[in-house]
Amino acid sequence: MNVTAAPTTAPTPAATTAYPARAVAEAEAPLTAGTDRYMHAAAHAVARVAVQELRGARGAVPGARVLLLVGGGHNGGDALLAGALLARRGCAVTAAPATTTDRLHAGALNAARAAGVRLAADPMGAARAAAGGVSGSADGADLVIDGLTGIGATGGLRPAAAGLIAPLCAAGQVGCRPFRVLAVDLPSGVGVDDGTLPGPVLAADCTVTFTCPKGAHLLPPAATRCGRVEVIDLGLPVPEAAPSARRPTDAELGRLLRVPGDEDHKYTRGVVGLWAGSRAYPGAAVLAASAAVRTGAGMVRVAAPPRVVDLVLARRPEVVPGDGRCQALVIGPGTDPADAPRAAELDAALGRVLGEGGEPVAAVIDAGALPLLAARIGAGLRCTPGQVLTPHAGEAAALLTALGEQTAREAVAAAPAAAVRRLAEATGATVLLKTTPTLIASPGGTLLSVGSGPGWLATAGSGDVLAGIIGALLAADRADADNGKAVGGEDAQAEAAARCAALGVRLHALAAARAADLVNADSAPAPGGCRPLARPGHPLAALDLTEAIPAAWERLWCAGRGLEQTTE
Repeated sequence: MNVTAAPTTAPTPAATTAYPARAVAEAEAPLTAGTDRYMHAAAHAVARVAVQELRGARGAVPGARVLLLVGGGHNGGDALLAGALLARRGCAVTAAPATTTDRLHAGALNAARAAGVRLAADPMGAARAAAGGVSGSADGADLVIDGLTGIGATGGLRPAAAGLIAPLCAAGQVGCRPFRVLAVDLPSGVGVDDGTLPGPVLAADCTVTFTCPKGAHLLPPAATRCGRVEVIDLGLPVPEAAPSARRPTDAELGRLLRVPGDEDHKYTRGVVGLWAGSRAYPGAAVLAASAAVRTGAGMVRVAAPPRVVDLVLARRPEVVPGDGRCQALVIGPGTDPADAPRAAELDAALGRVLGEGGEPVAAVIDAGALPLLAARIGAGLRCTPGQVLTPHAGEAAALLTALGEQTAREAVAAAPAAAVRRLAEATGATVLLKTTPTLIASPGGTLLSVGSGPGWLATAGSGDVLAGIIGALLAADRADADNGKAVGGEDAQAEAAARCAALGVRLHALAAARAADLVNADSAPAPGGCRPLARPGHPLAALDLTEAIPAAWERLWCAGRGLEQTTE
């Protein structure tokens, strides 16, 4: 999902930060009470984006068939007023209400009728007709505008509204159906603040929201139903409440990268220690080591069985075998807790990370190390925010269960924002939950949402690459802090691991886009698609990612300094 603020060319802080719906409503209330001025402004914004969608779908606006799904709130009013504007531009507009006419916004309904919008006598029939046609034929819609519910709604759709979207949902996924969908504020039926899906939802090609994003725009699984999100500034205030989630921009992340200077050496650039790979899964160490090297680590050490070390050195001869001085560790990729000798080695490394016998160490704790961590925490130890856990939904559920909260994988997948926050509080660590988009939580910190990259990343070993990238970034950050070159002030350093994790996810996504020959990572849709791709790209292997990391690094560095790359 892309978040852009109109009409500026770069996202503003408000356009990348989500606030609770109640806080948004309370901030707006003093200005919106007793006036429809802002509703008309919102309708103009919706109509403008609708015109863009129609031009993209059919090349022209006059003659387009538009279906309005209309509820009884202000979003229904926005949709009706936008429909009136489209009717005046030559569109054939039909409104399908999910409630009785007397519950619709009276002023908006009158304006729509005056402009030629037809109010369907049979709303369900209108929805079925819109879904059943093929674009360019006598029936079927070119564009559906979803104005059923707004940010004040809770729970799933009521039966009448759910019935209206049912035939439209059955018409196929985004990019494969004969019409486009434009959601007003958010796709109706999503969990506004938590991003859950309490019932059926009509996925949008594009969502137009106002003032700032809401949780559903940034948090999975709802975020994948929003398509492209446009944040429109209506001149209303941004809430002063604490944000519910935030998406770092490329410019922000790029400013965290540092080019080494004349006085730097391998230790000032950061040393990463890898406790990765096993006899059963030796390739994970090769991938993690290659990723750490290509991300810019000053030195990479690997502590692994001899066969694993041999494979790593055959691919990356600059890697140093054995344990030693490190600013950050990566523990667990390609390991199995059932391998008793290797598990004992990892457990000892975990004790070191958690501060047994010394200061805690920055680390990425992944895969086979996560079950061992649960036992350590159960024994009374605790992580620090400088340690990054990287579970997928199944591993997150297993870790929560081991920590005393019985949880199923399905529960984590259904409400990942809540799960990642609970894990961060339960462990004390920064937690990176592998969802789409990726979520990053630290104890007491703002939840971060970062685009996960193209679907070609769903391949064995890509998680090992991500662990190596983040390990290198953590080591560099610690080396900079040790040498007085840390980016940001004291507050920024308190969330250093979360920033490194977000930067790592974005580097991973950009590298995947390049490896799949999709140079612009933002051209790749969310799962289910938010629009048809001009080109599909091609399959990639995890090792391909490591060779694409330097180009991704340079792209982000340039973004952080407002520079354009002249070559690709």
